[in-house]
Amino acid sequence: MKKYDILIKKYTDYEYMRKYRLRIGLDVDDILYECNSYALRLLREKYGDDPALDINNITGWGLQGNIADERIAYFSSPDFVATQPLYAGAQRFVSQLCRIADVFFVTAVPAACMSARAQRLASDFPEVPTGNILIGTRKDVINLDILLDDGVHNISSSQASYPVLMRRPWNSDLSGLLSVNTYEDFIHLAKMIGNSFVGKAPDLHKGGVLCLVGPSGTGKTEIAAELTKDKRFEKPVTTTTRPREAGETKSAYRFVTTEQFIKAKDRGEFIETTVYGKYHFGTSEKHIAPIVDSGRIAVIPIDICGAVTMKNLYGARTLLVFTERNKHDIYMNIVGRSIPDEDKVSRLMSIDFEMRNIELCDFSVNYDQGADKCVEMIYEQLHMKREKTNV
Repeated sequence: MKKYDILIKKYTDYEYMRKYRLRIGLDVDDILYECNSYALRLLREKYGDDPALDINNITGWGLQGNIADERIAYFSSPDFVATQPLYAGAQRFVSQLCRIADVFFVTAVPAACMSARAQRLASDFPEVPTGNILIGTRKDVINLDILLDDGVHNISSSQASYPVLMRRPWNSDLSGLLSVNTYEDFIHLAKMIGNSFVGKAPDLHKGGVLCLVGPSGTGKTEIAAELTKDKRFEKPVTTTTRPREAGETKSAYRFVTTEQFIKAKDRGEFIETTVYGKYHFGTSEKHIAPIVDSGRIAVIPIDICGAVTMKNLYGARTLLVFTERNKHDIYMNIVGRSIPDEDKVSRLMSIDFEMRNIELCDFSVNYDQGADKCVEMIYEQLHMKREKTNV
């Protein structure tokens, strides 16, 4: 390419990025400032240790039916709002977002706390114009490209093109939504959505991670099983709190209790965790790294939250494949499974949310054509010759 052509290309790229800036809305409580955890610390100072005052016991917004309910009174206190601790990395997070997007704070506090909230935000995040501080309860009428929130009610009613859930203990029962666990994951996701993340096309020839993303019942497990007949592919062991299904081998997952999972997560054993159908799933680097480092491909059926994390960690060595299927067959597959009715309902309700994630994947396959055809398409995408070799 001639020097003049390079300059023209750079100018064109700059013009595109300059003219198109995402509009990103950030919730404040339990996104930028500690809220529930701070209130529980204050209660522990008042009452001492109590199992109900553990953050993992907060299973939803509102009343819990125990001593932890007293935390809600703090949320209406201007002194509480004025002294909420910043999450580690929150200021750097907002600063990074401001480089790629127009950032808005979308926050709901009682009238008595509005002044304290606005003053804190203006002081702690000077990069964001004060006019972008939006205080009110009607988040559903705000026009945004992306909304990051920890409140399920706000995510489900949002008009944002991409409502994103920040995973917290109190929203772990919602499956299928676009969600993240960390600031880093959200920044990477925002770049993917805004098309401002300049990177190489996926290349897994020297090892990598292939993420199968899609609603329950779209053949992810079957496609993974077919791929792993080739010794160049391997499915790493995933840890989960869900019970073992009928006919499922003990080695299919590492089955643990919820308490064991949370302790392992707190110890930093997982590089990504998610919740699906109220059950926890976690992927450990010690199960993925040996596969990738050996030049092979780790095949992981995973939700979009985990897939974004993998893309963030492995970059161009990650391929996101979305699995589709007609809705009738998806419904029949879920209904016919030997799983609790509550789990079935959760999976059925998440289908429409999960269908939106196709836009974030590198390409898609349709299970209506059969697992074999889907695998053929994946080989073509990877520029690999298919070799059906049993491990």
